[in-house]
Amino acid sequence: MSPEEVSLREHGPAVSVPLDAQVGRALARAGILRSATPDPGRDGHWLLRAGSNVGAVRIPDGPVLRITPKTAVSRLFFLLGFSLDPARAWRDSGEGTVDTGGYDDVVPALAHAVERQIEAALRQGVLQGYRSVEESALFVRGRIREADQIRRHFGRTPPVEISYDTYTADTAENRILRAAVDRLLRLPGVTVPVRRRLARQRLRLADAMPLTRGRELPRWQPSRLNARYEPALRLAEAVLRGSSPEHRPVGAVPLSLDGFLFDMNRLFEDFVTVGLREALREYGLNARLQDPHHLDTAKRVGIRPDLVVRTRDGRTPVAVVDAKYKLEKADGLLNADLYQALAYATVLGLREAHLVYAAGREPVRVHEVNGAGIRLYQHSLDLSHPPEGLVSALNRIALQLVGTAPHP
Repeated sequence: MSPEEVSLREHGPAVSVPLDAQVGRALARAGILRSATPDPGRDGHWLLRAGSNVGAVRIPDGPVLRITPKTAVSRLFFLLGFSLDPARAWRDSGEGTVDTGGYDDVVPALAHAVERQIEAALRQGVLQGYRSVEESALFVRGRIREADQIRRHFGRTPPVEISYDTYTADTAENRILRAAVDRLLRLPGVTVPVRRRLARQRLRLADAMPLTRGRELPRWQPSRLNARYEPALRLAEAVLRGSSPEHRPVGAVPLSLDGFLFDMNRLFEDFVTVGLREALREYGLNARLQDPHHLDTAKRVGIRPDLVVRTRDGRTPVAVVDAKYKLEKADGLLNADLYQALAYATVLGLREAHLVYAAGREPVRVHEVNGAGIRLYQHSLDLSHPPEGLVSALNRIALQLVGTAPHP
């Protein structure tokens, strides 16, 4: 008999849990845990060990699985908010964080944050806009689509194939917000007060059509008219896509599982790369995220550094950065990471490469590669520091990257 709820900790020790074999195998296939294996010492039990995914998910015919992060939830949401939109006032709570309502669990904090952003967006009323409509009607409205009229009805009327613009609340922006509310209402662990507020927001967005599962999110463009919606839209899209702002998922849950997970590896990577990109713009440098290259001349082995810094015209690489959400080993070295950084520097023709870690005993370590004339830097960001401290640390790294750039 499976328990109703299982609690794990990010990269924590394995926990022995009574699970049906079918549920255990489903967990092992889902890829949301570091490992899920039968417990050799206890019949009917499985050893579950969390990796970098944090959040909550409901297993079909099984328990609710909760994975708590090592990093404070408020700090996690600062990383997310900054990565989504560093230029906007995501840090208006006074502590540099998205408003999480003081919740210590990821899903309740996420639901609270999204609902508060939607409330701020709708404070001046539901946004309306013009939308093009094509339909068959018994009377003429707008413009007759003559080609469709002839093709479908051989020129006979009615019905009439028409197109027109209508002023409606059924806009891309409102559809995205409604879909985010619908998803949050299905997540395990959303508290009753937040669930009630989300239900109220859903009523306010009732004129927006629900999204079709499996299709891409509707597109919207930032403008003066929807500026008040933008913070809510950024966060809502992260909920719907289970994705980070730039290029890869923060948390991706298989379709058979109902829940939401952040991947701390990717969340940290996005914070570092987006933060450095924004800082480097001040110095007229062009930073590309996930810039593709090849290790070999035959172009069979692809490499993709997290961040490649280029001159203003984008032609010449001047620095390369890779972000690593991991701890130092006992000897302080992570050899595979150093080999990877060396490969990046060699391919790009650089004299330096930089690795940024989420923890470390020293702020910076420098390694001079024997016989190559290449330096490898290992930087550490302590995620327990306040947001302004994290941003300052990124700015210091950016200054060092600028030092590698050729002077005009």
